[in-house]
Amino acid sequence: MSRIDTPTHPALIDNFGRQINYVRISITDRCDFRCVYCMSEDMTFLPRSEILSLEEITRLARAFTELGVGKIRLTGGEPLVRRNALWLFQQLGRLPGLRELVLTTNGSQLTRYAQALRDAGVRRINISLDSLQPARFARLTRVGDLNKVLQGIEAARLAGFERIKLNSVILKNRNHDEVTDLVRFAVEQELDISFIEEMPLGVIGDHDRAEAYYSSNELLGDLQQSFELFPTTETTGGPSRYYRIPGSDSRIGLISPHSHNFCDSCNRVRITAQGRLLLCLGQEHSMDLRQILREHPDDMPRLKHAIVQSMDLKPKGHDFNLQEQPVILRHMNVTGG
Repeated sequence: MSRIDTPTHPALIDNFGRQINYVRISITDRCDFRCVYCMSEDMTFLPRSEILSLEEITRLARAFTELGVGKIRLTGGEPLVRRNALWLFQQLGRLPGLRELVLTTNGSQLTRYAQALRDAGVRRINISLDSLQPARFARLTRVGDLNKVLQGIEAARLAGFERIKLNSVILKNRNHDEVTDLVRFAVEQELDISFIEEMPLGVIGDHDRAEAYYSSNELLGDLQQSFELFPTTETTGGPSRYYRIPGSDSRIGLISPHSHNFCDSCNRVRITAQGRLLLCLGQEHSMDLRQILREHPDDMPRLKHAIVQSMDLKPKGHDFNLQEQPVILRHMNVTGG
């Protein structure tokens, strides 16, 4: 079979004129937490054979960077529980054309890996933190230890990442009363923080998502009672709308898939742990890249051609409806956080 030729550095442009320059790759569906908004308490994880190998992930990342992608985020599940995950970070950190290698983690493994990740080329890191109250943190994560995460945050600070950002999923009557405390903590620790509206992915059975929904507008109103907030046009390439507090370098972000749809400026795609290229977080439009990687392991032009062609599948946006649960059957740990 003849090889498929593609231009060396074409831009990935979808049918709506949006350029894709940011890829989020889930390297495992496994996690050492069981957060109530992410997965069910009794999860069945994927067989190892269905998960992309680290070498396959490296080839995928290389293909995307050769197609003009400059930012890659590794996610999970919890990416740092994947065996030999550090090797993958080291390989990706050497990719020509990759301007930014970043990580999303629950923080549980950072006391072990923070410095090695920084040495591998990770520039920025996002750490999930939904509560500063130990008992509540344990309820929200089902098994998590707040003290271990706080120690991980400190290890990341000492490792010298360019920016560290906290991610907090806010649920009404679960942790919405902590948003002010979380901002104070971020400011004291010289961190950024983004508050996220819960996304209806997967059957979780732990709460009614419509009842637990707490909008970014409500949250912003809560914060304005304690802080003077100024909107800013800053961006880190993701969907956060940022605010600043006078006298602080911390940025306060709002990620609002329901109340402030950010699809018009979407610049990203996701790779699931199984190697499905998801063109939209809230839709099922996808392409199976694992099949191409395994049937044609040495054919980089074919892989890049498939990625370019997949841009035709990218929809204009998602349409989350909290009254219809779940909107998407796949859980967030498979999708990639």
